[in-house]
Amino acid sequence: MKAVPKVNADGLYIEDTIMDDAFSGVVPFYASPYEPEPMEPGQEHPEQPEQPEEEEEPEIAGYIVGVPVPPGLFRPRFDIAAWDKDISLEPAAYWKEGLTPKEIEQLTKQEEVITPERVLAAESVRRELEVLELKQQNAALGSQVVAQELTIKDLKSQYEALGKTMVTLELKLLGLTNKGGGDE
Repeated sequence: MKAVPKVNADGLYIEDTIMDDAFSGVVPFYASPYEPEPMEPGQEHPEQPEQPEEEEEPEIAGYIVGVPVPPGLFRPRFDIAAWDKDISLEPAAYWKEGLTPKEIEQLTKQEEVITPERVLAAESVRRELEVLELKQQNAALGSQVVAQELTIKDLKSQYEALGKTMVTLELKLLGLTNKGGGDE
């Protein structure tokens, strides 16, 4: 036994069905005739539509295809008309893509899916950027503090120099005052 494709009347793949290993070719399957629904006990049967005297040919619902579907097709379609005209081609050549390129593009286009992992990753990146920004601000503030400390040290040096100059001037002033004060 093997699985073989079952297609609708247009050749579009429906499902696989199990057939004998020796099965090959293409054979139709038919729509099931009208069957009345089962009745509950005690219910009356509705009137049956009159059956025509001539038996109508059943409607073809699709085909069972003894040619496996090649991989890579999104919506396999078996070209029944080509098979009926010429069965000398490579069997897989009768299978075609049933979707347009635009439909395939829409199917294969990946949608942006928001998962908890993506949310956590985005939050992690956002926090890392905040940390980097805070580090940069900290470095800038540290540079300003160092500049302030250097300015304070420079002012302290200037203050000390001015203090020494003042002491020197006061000593000279005292020296001048002492010289001038003793001669009188």
